Amino acid sequence: MRSTVAASLLLFALSPWVMAGQIYKWVDSQGVTHFDARPPNGVEATAVEGVKPVTPPEPISNEAVMKASGEAEQRRIDRKVKSQVADETSRRNEFCTGVRTNLAQLKNNPRVLQQVNGEVRRLTEQERQAKIEEVRKVIDEQCT
Repeated sequence: MRSTVAASLLLFALSPWVMAGQIYKWVDSQGVTHFDARPPNGVEATAVEGVKPVTPPEPISNEAVMKASGEAEQRRIDRKVKSQVADETSRRNEFCTGVRTNLAQLKNNPRVLQQVNGEVRRLTEQERQAKIEEVRKVIDEQCT
């Protein structure tokens, strides 16, 4: 029983070499290249060399692993920074939209009301022009 199993295993292990017979290459009269296990009669065929064995990949060194993990850490940091920049840009856009809306209201409405110490009063024309200039400076500094 053991010898049968051992012989079967040996045949199984050697089967790729047994099955890997010679391959021939030739070109027919129409210029088409053919490959086959038997060369045709009356045609000159060349034997194809065997397939070169594939070399296994080299093991990954600790230095390569550290470099890759450093790159992964850098990508994580980059994503975090990009997220923070996007959040800041979004907040700045909201702020600038509000400031531009305020500027439009100041420019288009000569009767601007302002609440000071719980008391509502109307801005004078000089105060309104001063506010317009103040808001324009803020837009120039922070929204361009």
